[in-house]
Amino acid sequence: MAADLTTIVKAYDVRGVVPDQWDEPLAELFGAAFVRVTGADAIVTGHDMRPSSPGLSRAFARGAAALGVNVTEIGLCSTDQLYYASGALNLPGAMFTASHNPAQYNGIKMCRAGAAPVGQDTGLTDIRELAEAWSESGAPEPAATPGTITRRDTLEGYAAHLLGLVDLTSVRPLKVVVDAGNGMGGHTVPTVFAGLPLDLVPMYFELDGTFPNHEANPLDPANIVDLQKRVREEGADLGIAFDGDADRCFVVDEQGDPVPPSAITALVAARELARHGGKGTVIHNLITSWSVPEVVKEHGGTPVRTRVGHSFIKAEMARTGAIFGGEHSAHYYFADFWNADTGMLAALHVLAALGGQDGPLSALVAQYDRYAGSGEINSTVDDQPGRLAAIRSAYENLDGITLDDLDGLTVTATDWWFNVRPSNTEPLLRLNAEARDEPTMAKMRDEVLAIIRA
Repeated sequence: MAADLTTIVKAYDVRGVVPDQWDEPLAELFGAAFVRVTGADAIVTGHDMRPSSPGLSRAFARGAAALGVNVTEIGLCSTDQLYYASGALNLPGAMFTASHNPAQYNGIKMCRAGAAPVGQDTGLTDIRELAEAWSESGAPEPAATPGTITRRDTLEGYAAHLLGLVDLTSVRPLKVVVDAGNGMGGHTVPTVFAGLPLDLVPMYFELDGTFPNHEANPLDPANIVDLQKRVREEGADLGIAFDGDADRCFVVDEQGDPVPPSAITALVAARELARHGGKGTVIHNLITSWSVPEVVKEHGGTPVRTRVGHSFIKAEMARTGAIFGGEHSAHYYFADFWNADTGMLAALHVLAALGGQDGPLSALVAQYDRYAGSGEINSTVDDQPGRLAAIRSAYENLDGITLDDLDGLTVTATDWWFNVRPSNTEPLLRLNAEARDEPTMAKMRDEVLAIIRA
């Protein structure tokens, strides 16, 4: 492998094509670098269902064990199951997955003990530099006594921990369609949902890292078409889709209509605030709906706005002692889950909320889905700074308009707001817009897109 690993070491994880960009020998170096940077004497590893995952995961374990570190392998798991293991065992962890990327990709999501994130500024750059150096000079000197590699099953413990955080004892029977997308939801859902009063209709539960039915990315509308159709056909109460590594969940209502992740964030925030006596801080990124901070305040909480990205959310949760955090991308973070994200726990909250009253999901979420949103719209541009400057000049001198630069450019008026963020890895600008009604949102969306794409 080439010594320059900047193309596969991203802001939050390692991700690239196997074996073209990385392979098992490099995974071994990553394992050694991980334990050197974290200073761990024991770690935990897990992997998804991709064909390359078991080999990469075992190579990483070999690299760690060669330096005298004991490795606990939990084998097939979701990413949030790995976070559970890291938290419950108080060990640094490494999860082998490329989430929703195509089959030829794989990656590593790493964390310190207690599921604390490892990103570019919190150790990932150091890990990359060590792996680069060793790929040129040879592997580091092994320890006199190598560490052990042992297996441990954590699925039952993971399920019990989540079920202990949501009261599902009095929910009415519900019919739920779950689309696992041939990803790790097919592994975790049967155990977590066992014993709940659910008529479960499984879709694509067979673990298959080649994704034969559709890409395991439920944020792309094309990938929930099958789920929407099945919910309507079955007369189900709701549908839930998980992404490839099952750390994100996406919900559709009884009519098959998508429920925006911001509405789920607001719903779960209200429930978590109630569980904490009507007090607590809730983190939301700056492109979640206006509904989120409104609902948080209405339920006695304090909303805190952050940049987009899980490292920013987790850092703010730790700094503020927040009880919950949510993102527009269907990542949901819980203080009672070591500030880590778990789509499964969010799904359990939705089931508890729906099953605790008699109305349909569409009526339940209406109180949390108050505005018209555009969703994220990507545009390929040659000159990101130039386009952002053009947008700024178009709005900065208008009455009643505020601008801020927390993450890209956010422009806010009385009846609407929009945010434009540059991608860190591609020549893209990402637009999110929201307004108090659909015509205003459409007008603003098109007005800004015209400037972006000029």
